[in-house]
Amino acid sequence: MENLRKIISNYIEKNETILAITASNPRDREKIQKLKIRPVRKKEVLVYQAESFIGTKVFHKTIEKNKLADFVTSAVEQDFKQLEAKTDRHSLTVLVSKKGKLTIKEKAVAVQNNNVSQTNHGDFSHNKEKNYILPQDIPVPFLVELGVQTPEGKIIHAKYDKFRQINRYLEFVRDILPNLANEEGRPIQIIDFGCGKSYLTFALYYYLKVMNNYDIRITGLDLKKDVIETCQALADKFGYDGLKFLVGDIGTYEGAAQADMVVTLHACDTATDYALAKAVKWNARVILSVPCCQHELNRQLKCQALAPVLKYGIIKERMAALMTDAIRANLLEEQGYDTQLLEFIDMENTPKNLLIRAVKKGHMRGRAKTVQIAELETFLNVSPTLEKLLNMK
Repeated sequence: MENLRKIISNYIEKNETILAITASNPRDREKIQKLKIRPVRKKEVLVYQAESFIGTKVFHKTIEKNKLADFVTSAVEQDFKQLEAKTDRHSLTVLVSKKGKLTIKEKAVAVQNNNVSQTNHGDFSHNKEKNYILPQDIPVPFLVELGVQTPEGKIIHAKYDKFRQINRYLEFVRDILPNLANEEGRPIQIIDFGCGKSYLTFALYYYLKVMNNYDIRITGLDLKKDVIETCQALADKFGYDGLKFLVGDIGTYEGAAQADMVVTLHACDTATDYALAKAVKWNARVILSVPCCQHELNRQLKCQALAPVLKYGIIKERMAALMTDAIRANLLEEQGYDTQLLEFIDMENTPKNLLIRAVKKGHMRGRAKTVQIAELETFLNVSPTLEKLLNMK
């Protein structure tokens, strides 16, 4: 084991970029099943994130750079019979025999320019092909039930895009976790408007509650009674006590006095506006919205200066959709939200792939931006529902 410790320490001392470490072939399958380690930056400091897979749960631990060699060595000594590590200069394979003998194979590899660039910029968090938030080879109950995984945990080939899309969604959630910290000693309240079949609702619950042990209550809301009954039956089957599904309309829903996070994915046309207005009313700290079917402004849009452009139906439709979401983002900023428009590949692979992510940062910013919005609306001859709901005129 001392040789393994020296090799890892040598990588660190010589400033090699450790890209990934994976420990597998567990000594006891009832305990830890796999361990994955990758570099991350926290406040400009290089550390390592370890993911331990135990049953259907995933546990995370941050390891300081000077403790990595001891951590890896201990993992092999106590829990695993195989380890693979990759750096920008070496590949390392470690095998442990039944009698405890170590076989260590180290191979030099050509230094890749993109890895050097990665080191310089400290971007260790976006290897989406290999480092998914949900495990690829450990069965997750709701993924198995919904036909994304086999009972053994393998991703079904035809569902791989959905698996990637679910993980992409969770990446957006991971980014806003610091904003969900609750100092009031109560569960974090999350409302998911228009949850549908709830792939992402289950993923959100699993990630926050099962993987990260957040005290949460999620309510999924949809108009389709049969879909809601199916989703609730699955939540009950998995023992997800903090996940409830209800039949209800976004515009008239009064089942909550407050919400810390509001999610609205593919709510059609102005249903998105009603969900956003509810979120603002509740002073939600986080809003995630993927709008759909922005018909309202498409019907209203009329501008003489843009007539040569708007005479083409497909151009008008796309322009109306973009203008709708840009105005929504600005209106949320007026309410004190730090708002981003991000690309999001949705569950059905449709062109509706824009996500509005808004995080509450402060109070309303005043009227300066509102004047700009008013000028834009006059220019386009539009009157958005969200502005009416927010009583900003």
